[in-house]
Amino acid sequence: MAVWKLLGFDPKSLVATGKQPAAVKAETETVRKIVQAVDQLEPARARYIAAFAYLLSRVAYADHKVSPEETRVMEQIVMQRGRLPEEQAILIVQMAKSQSVLFSGTENFLVTREFDKITDREQKLALLDCLYAVCAADQSVSTVEDNEIRNISIELKLSHDDFIAVRMKYREYLAVLKK
Repeated sequence: MAVWKLLGFDPKSLVATGKQPAAVKAETETVRKIVQAVDQLEPARARYIAAFAYLLSRVAYADHKVSPEETRVMEQIVMQRGRLPEEQAILIVQMAKSQSVLFSGTENFLVTREFDKITDREQKLALLDCLYAVCAADQSVSTVEDNEIRNISIELKLSHDDFIAVRMKYREYLAVLKK
């Protein structure tokens, strides 16, 4: 399965329904490169990386903006956790950011539910840590970002104690505690 579908974008369904935006109709060299880079991954690994990157971008976009610092941290995390070359990690993060901006209202829960199905408790806790790392990239975790991470932890069926344990590692960045 292509990562496009995992991130909630299926160009083939748009063609079938005839509801194809101009941007999709004019397939560019960049799009072809992204598809080629991501389609080289084994499907289960691609599914994990796609969901992981989407969730990183979900919290980064919780305050309706993604800072350059947050983007750089997401790229580094995806590169390290996904064991991917930098170019591939950059492409995946850009795709995830785009999907988060375009479809956040409808896809957030669905992607989180998928991540819940394909990961174990340790991977979920590692994700929470990464979510806080992304939000702390600009030296402050806003209340909106903190709440979004809490929502994700609930959707992943993690306990409140699990959430608090990870959150406390980032207490110096929590905007609510900086007053």
